[in-house]
Amino acid sequence: MRAVEGTIRVAAIVAIGCLAACSGGPTTSQSSSNSSQAAPAAATIIKIGIDLPVSGADASTGIPTRNGAVQAIEEADAKGAPAGFTFVAYDLDDAVQGAHDPAQGAQNTRSFVSDDAVLAMIGPFNSSVAQAEIPITNDAGLAQISPSATNPGLTKGPDAAKLRTSHPDVNTFFRVCTTDDRQGAAGAEFAKKLNLHKAFIIDDNETYGKGLADVFEAQFKSLGGTVLGHEHLTKGETDFKALLTKAHALGPDFIYYGGTTSTGGGLLRKQMADAGLGATVFVGGDGISDAEFETVAGDAANGSYYSVAAPEVAKLPTAASFIDAYRKRWNAEVGAYSANGYAAANVEIAAIEKAIAAGGNKMPTRAAVLAAVAATQGQSSPIGPIGFDKDGDTTNPILTIYKIANGKSVFVDQINLKL
Repeated sequence: MRAVEGTIRVAAIVAIGCLAACSGGPTTSQSSSNSSQAAPAAATIIKIGIDLPVSGADASTGIPTRNGAVQAIEEADAKGAPAGFTFVAYDLDDAVQGAHDPAQGAQNTRSFVSDDAVLAMIGPFNSSVAQAEIPITNDAGLAQISPSATNPGLTKGPDAAKLRTSHPDVNTFFRVCTTDDRQGAAGAEFAKKLNLHKAFIIDDNETYGKGLADVFEAQFKSLGGTVLGHEHLTKGETDFKALLTKAHALGPDFIYYGGTTSTGGGLLRKQMADAGLGATVFVGGDGISDAEFETVAGDAANGSYYSVAAPEVAKLPTAASFIDAYRKRWNAEVGAYSANGYAAANVEIAAIEKAIAAGGNKMPTRAAVLAAVAATQGQSSPIGPIGFDKDGDTTNPILTIYKIANGKSVFVDQINLKL
C-alpha cells in the first residue's frame, strides 16, 4: 500500500530520471523512512535491480510493471527483512529515444552486476533486451526474472545455449510469463474461433515480434488457415501505405501483427484505413497490450484483439488484496504485467530470505540466491502458484485474450496453456 513516512525504508534508486506519470508516477529516489531515523548501514542493504522501459512509447506497460515490483519490495521491507537487512529497489530505464534498447539494457545489467549489494534483478520487459542481458547475468551468476519476455529461445534450445557461454550448465534467467510458442499457437486457434481464414502477417523483425509471428504462422497453417503473405517492418519506418496496399490487394480476413507498439504496431493499425483495410480485423500479441497502442491508433484501435502472456488478475481471487494495495499505493489501475512484476519480485525476496537463513543471517551470496530461485515451486502469488521448470520457465502458463471496444480493453477469454 502507499508508503507512509516512518514505516517504510525502501529506496527506489532511479538512475535515469525520465519516469512518466502515466501510471502513478516515478518511484521515490530517497528512502521514505522518517528523516530522524539513521540511514541503514551499507553492509545491511540488499538491492534488487529492476530493468524495464519506463520512458517513451513503452512506458505505459513498463511503469505499471515496475510499480508492481517496487510494491513487493516496499511491502517486504515494511514487514521487516530478516537479520536487520533492508530491501532496496535499484530501478533503471532501458528505453532510449522512446523505445526499449538492448544496448541500454546490457549497460543497466552491468551496473547491477558491479554493485555487490545487488543480489537479484527483475526484467527486462522485452525479449530482444533479454538476449543482450542474459550473457551478462550468466557470467555473473545473478538471478534474473522477467515478468514478460516471451521468446522461447531465451530458455530453450540452441538459442538459449548461445546466451550461456560463460557457464553453459548454469541458468540465471527465469520468467513468470508464458512463452511465444504457446502465445502464438493460442493466437492462431483464437483467430480460427473468430472464423478468420485468410491472414496477412506483419512483424517488426525483432526477437519477440518475428518469433511470435513465425509461431502464429505455423500453427495457423496447421489448423487449415491460409497465409497470404508475411512481411517485416524496417526499424524506424513510419509510412506503411505501400505494405498495406499490397495486403489489401490480397483480400485478407485479418492482419496479424508480431511486434510492439513502439516498433510500429499503433501506426500500422491507424494507417490500415487509408489502404482500404479499416474494417479488417487486427490481431496481435502482448506487444500491443499497452495504452500507447490505443493512443497512437486512435479510433482505429477499436475492434483489435491482442493476447497477454499473463492472467486477468481481476478474475483471480488470489489477486484481490494485491489489486487493492496497488490502487492505494499508485493511485492507478493495475497494468497487464503489474502482478507479474510483483510476483517476480516476491520470488526473489523469498529466495534472498532463505539464503540469509541458510547462511547464518549473514549477507548471502548471489549463488545461494540463484539456487533458491531455481528451486522455487508452488509459491503463492496474485497470478497463482509460481514455480519453474528445468529451463526456468513458469510451470503455470496462462494466456488472456482481450478486445479493444469503445477505447477500452475488454476481457474475452483466459486460457491455461499447460501442456
